[in-house]
Amino acid sequence: MKTMELSLKDFLDKKVAEFNTPDFIPLDPVSIPHRFSQQQDIEIMGFFASILAWGQRKTIINKCIELAERMDNAPYDFVLNHEEEDLKSLLGFKHRTFNDTDLLYFMSFFKQHYQHYTSLEDAFLQGSFSEERNKVEQALIGFRSYFFSLPDYPIRTRKHVSSPLQKSSCKRLNMFLRWMVRKDDAGVDFGLWTRLQPKDLICPCDVHVERVARKFGLIQRDKVDWNTALELTENLRLLDPQDPVKYDFALFGLGVIGEM
Repeated sequence: MKTMELSLKDFLDKKVAEFNTPDFIPLDPVSIPHRFSQQQDIEIMGFFASILAWGQRKTIINKCIELAERMDNAPYDFVLNHEEEDLKSLLGFKHRTFNDTDLLYFMSFFKQHYQHYTSLEDAFLQGSFSEERNKVEQALIGFRSYFFSLPDYPIRTRKHVSSPLQKSSCKRLNMFLRWMVRKDDAGVDFGLWTRLQPKDLICPCDVHVERVARKFGLIQRDKVDWNTALELTENLRLLDPQDPVKYDFALFGLGVIGEM
């Protein structure tokens, strides 16, 4: 077993080095926050890019570019300073099942949050944390509760922000947290946040990652839910306890290009 683990680690480490490069950025939704330099712009557009990461990557990127343009390519300024009249520019936006009703609530949440905090990281640090449970699991549960704490939120919008309590694998939010928390010399992830740590992150479990992870025996569960994401991440921690989610690059890259 030890030899097999080392062999798998060597292979996946090689693939991380191959895919975790600036060349990865242009064709991935992470390219959207990379269009900005101010932290709050990166956070806001990174969050939208992750939430809208559903379907073909080219379409996702184009819809996010459209959304940024509707905010005059200054999302943080738009969030903080928009008047009701300005919100008309958002009407008619749609991607899959995400529409302008959802978008207007997101704007309300962001405005309320950034009026009290300088970083979106604080939104994931609401409430108390127990040592007995994964910190990111607790952060995601607290975030969803906080996100929908404004009065009269649209019931339909709840489906766009998942949490482990709904048994979801939370792949989009886990991807967003990877972007914000992981930091290395490759330049893909931003590493803007410091109160959440790379060792606590949970691997995003999308269809590409799931398929490859199963072939490597990193996932045994039949269905894909929060426990599947935990199972995958625990196995990746055997390969790198401090930065298990770096292997997202390897699993996703192998899944997209079909190389096994």
